[in-house]
Amino acid sequence: MSKNALIQFVEDQVTMKELPVFSAGDTITVTYKIIEGNKERLQKFQGVVLQRVGQGPTETFTVRKISNNIGVERIFPVASPFIQEIEVNKKGAVRRARIFYLRALRGKKARIKEARR
Repeated sequence: MSKNALIQFVEDQVTMKELPVFSAGDTITVTYKIIEGNKERLQKFQGVVLQRVGQGPTETFTVRKISNNIGVERIFPVASPFIQEIEVNKKGAVRRARIFYLRALRGKKARIKEARR
C-alpha cells in the first residue's frame, strides 16, 4: 500500500461533525472536553479565529484570546472528538484569510468590526 493510500484510509475512518460556518475574524466559543486522569470536564475557549488551514479531516483552525493581558492562541483540529460544540458569537468583517496582524495590536486597535448582515 502506498503512503497516499494509507493516509486516505485513515481519513475515511474519521467521522466529521457538522460545524457552523465561520471564518477568520469571527468570534467563537469552542466547548472542549478535557480529560484529567479519570475525570472529564468541559472548558469553553472564546476568542477570535485567526485562520483556517487545510481541508477535510485534516483541517484546523486557530483561536486567539487575551487572558490576563497575555495573548493565548489555541489550534483546534476540526475532526477532534473532544470538541463538543462551536458557537459563533459574532461575525467579523476582515479582508484577509489569515489575520496574524492582530497579534501586534492591543486594546481598542485590536477590535474587529462586525460584519453587516
